[in-house]
Amino acid sequence: MNVDKIRNFCIIAHIDHGKSTLADRMMEITGTVEKREMKSQLLDSMELEREKGITIKLAPVQMNYKGFELNLIDTPGHVDFSYEVSRSLQAVESAILVVDATQGIQAQTLANVYLALEQDLTIIPVINKIDLPAANVEKVTNEIVNLLGCDPSEIIPVSAKTGLNVEKVLEAIIERGKAPKISAETATRALIFDSYFDDYRGVVLYVRVFNGEILKNANIHMMENNTNGIALEVGVLKPKMSPKEGLSDGEVGYIVTNLKTTREAKVGDTVTLQKKPAIEPLPGYKNVLPFVYAGFFPVSNDQYKDLKEAVEKLALSDSALRFEPENSPVLGFGLRIGFLGLLHMDIIRERLEREFNLDLVVTNPSTNYEVVLQNGEEMEIKSASDLPDMSEVLEIREPWVKGEIILPVSMIGNVLNLIVEKRGLHKNISYLEDRAVINFEAPMANLLTDFYDQLKSLTSGYASFNYEISDYRTEDLVRVDFLVGGNKIDALAIMCHKTESDAIGREITKKLKEVIPRQNYEVALQAAIGARIIARETIGAYRKDVTVKIHTGDRDRKAKLLEKQKRGKARMKRFGKIDIPSEAFTVMLKRD
Repeated sequence: MNVDKIRNFCIIAHIDHGKSTLADRMMEITGTVEKREMKSQLLDSMELEREKGITIKLAPVQMNYKGFELNLIDTPGHVDFSYEVSRSLQAVESAILVVDATQGIQAQTLANVYLALEQDLTIIPVINKIDLPAANVEKVTNEIVNLLGCDPSEIIPVSAKTGLNVEKVLEAIIERGKAPKISAETATRALIFDSYFDDYRGVVLYVRVFNGEILKNANIHMMENNTNGIALEVGVLKPKMSPKEGLSDGEVGYIVTNLKTTREAKVGDTVTLQKKPAIEPLPGYKNVLPFVYAGFFPVSNDQYKDLKEAVEKLALSDSALRFEPENSPVLGFGLRIGFLGLLHMDIIRERLEREFNLDLVVTNPSTNYEVVLQNGEEMEIKSASDLPDMSEVLEIREPWVKGEIILPVSMIGNVLNLIVEKRGLHKNISYLEDRAVINFEAPMANLLTDFYDQLKSLTSGYASFNYEISDYRTEDLVRVDFLVGGNKIDALAIMCHKTESDAIGREITKKLKEVIPRQNYEVALQAAIGARIIARETIGAYRKDVTVKIHTGDRDRKAKLLEKQKRGKARMKRFGKIDIPSEAFTVMLKRD
């Protein structure tokens, strides 16, 4: 294919602004998919994606229109997958910016626009859902003009649902979009912008070729990971796999390899040929590390092996997933799993429960901390129970994030109070028409449990939120332990700032009192920092009236029976085992 006739582009938008629907109409108009095979959100193949209405895994598709080869990469919109979005943007020359005519520009739209501008892409602005009664095209046009500084005539109003003006978008890609650049480098280089594991074929790579060509059965080499493989099959996606002899300059396609796990060919890596390898890999590769950790335990210990096998299967196609065995005296054997963010965690939990029929107990999510010991040694801990004795610790560093919230101007006050409550620092406020953009910094741990829910309820669902990890900062952090009947429960331990520890200790002991069932004897619930108790609640005992069978008013007989009951309860307290229900471990996630 002549390189001048190729256009590589992606669609960037906030969640639910209609990018998958726009992709559907494009495939229909270009005849890529026959009418009878068409279904809504065709590129969202996962049941979960279709149900939640979000794109989790990106998908490329090749379309032919008016003699041009158009390669579309449908990208995820959520912040957890922003690294994948950045790799997709590196694989293309233009981007369609889709903005909902009823909602306007949202936080993730802004974040992805900045990523696109960094890559120097041609941005084609599109306003979607203009057929809805609540559409305000004029207002959204002004927002886009303020953001991009473009001419209002360059913005294309469309309805992806009905197909109105979608042809104009395709024509704009051909006219305004740039053809792939061919560099002077002669050695073959291709960028992996996604990879997944196929049970029957091994690891499949989605690549964009920058230099040279990759032919079928070629011996390939992944430069960053230093692994070798064989290109068993190469081809393009239409959207089903369509094999061909090879992929050359500027083309987007897939490579079926003989690799056994996506860890050998990560997103962002450069593919070259073993015979004539490239010297320099393509820029921008980074090893994606998890930031949110949670313990996953099966309700019945018999399912531990099934859980481990299920997570191993998911990890084959998700190179960002990290896990290690964990043992809790209360919950038994389980796994501590690392995720990119809370949405990533929710998706994995739902997939484990649905696809593998597992009943799980998930402990409160926490983040990772950097600990510097008195002897100068540095270590990373993934949960509060891993923290060494405080006498050995010199300092603890926690991750902070840079956040961006877009919301109606009238709601700024409430949100600024929420940021301060979470120990955040607000940096600046800028304005887009009748909405404000708040930039702030805050500790990751404080945003984990319910920041997003509180933000949505404070702003009646109008605010949108986006964040990225900034750096690690030294803070006055302590480990708060929880004792049930005098026994320390490691799985409940949390890390928090010293100034918040008393309030958190009181709040969690109150919640535990509601969840842990009453016993025949009194049970003390305590929160402690080291040996100092900072909060206490008492679960009262069931009281059985043992004097009911005495028909006379003999005080001695009554006292004797009550004394016997007291001794029995003391003995029960010594040997009794308190059953802690699974809800106790997610108590942090539940708010009043």
